[in-house]
Amino acid sequence: MDEPRSLIERFEEARPHLRAVAYRMLGSLSEADDALQETWLRVSRADTTGVENLTGWLTTVVGRVCLNMLRARQSRREDPFEMQAPGRSAGQEEADDPEQEALMADSVGLALLVVLDTLTPAERLAFVLHDMFAVPFDEIAPMIERTPAAARQLASRARRRVKGGTPAPDADPARRRRVVDAFLAATRGGNFEALVALLHPDVVLRADAMVVPSPEPIVVRGAVAVARGAMAAMGRARFTGAALVDGAAGLAMAPRGRLFLVLTFAVTDDGLISAVDVIADPEQLRRVDIAVLDA
Repeated sequence: MDEPRSLIERFEEARPHLRAVAYRMLGSLSEADDALQETWLRVSRADTTGVENLTGWLTTVVGRVCLNMLRARQSRREDPFEMQAPGRSAGQEEADDPEQEALMADSVGLALLVVLDTLTPAERLAFVLHDMFAVPFDEIAPMIERTPAAARQLASRARRRVKGGTPAPDADPARRRRVVDAFLAATRGGNFEALVALLHPDVVLRADAMVVPSPEPIVVRGAVAVARGAMAAMGRARFTGAALVDGAAGLAMAPRGRLFLVLTFAVTDDGLISAVDVIADPEQLRRVDIAVLDA
């Protein structure tokens, strides 16, 4: 009786670390918790008497579980999320705890989760385990049935994707980043006056027909009208974060780390937003390049 109880205690001690690994692998708290449950089932049936570094061993076990879940997800070719994502129903949304999900996404970086979702399961495993949790390639390689050199190559490819391509020319990228961050903060905080102050009086917002959805693309003109529209979407802003969108600072909305829509901005020399483009059409989103903004 002592040995199982000791294993349970040690597993619980490692749980925050394992949950962090699983969340970065899967981009969803509910799926991460499912992965931990499956990991415990495997661990409870295994002989761990010869395991010297239990946390390291548990990391590889949860990595294998997540890899299988990613491969299953890929083979299912999941349907796009509805706008109320991450919950598919009121009951599911309550169970998933969207507030906690949003806080977790913020702590990791929503743009990073979006980019990770574009990687193959093997690339994601190699990058997450090595670059984020310092697991040696010698231990990663058997999990994906590759050589250590091939695992290193997968992580390198993923790293390049995370960093993105050459940023688009911008006279003052830091100013654009400040404006984008301020727009998001005002929207999340429901600060209507601050939002209007960021917008040019003649600002134009264009949203494709998939954003609402509607029969035709939407065009909204004027600072007050655009700000009102942003306030109406305040609840969705918790799943939105700053990202490099086609090389320039923008916003990406990604419940459970899966890209749903992006916002791009035109900013005047005096730091006002003169245009906002909102893209939700899946075909267009596939052509958008998303990368992580430098801190």
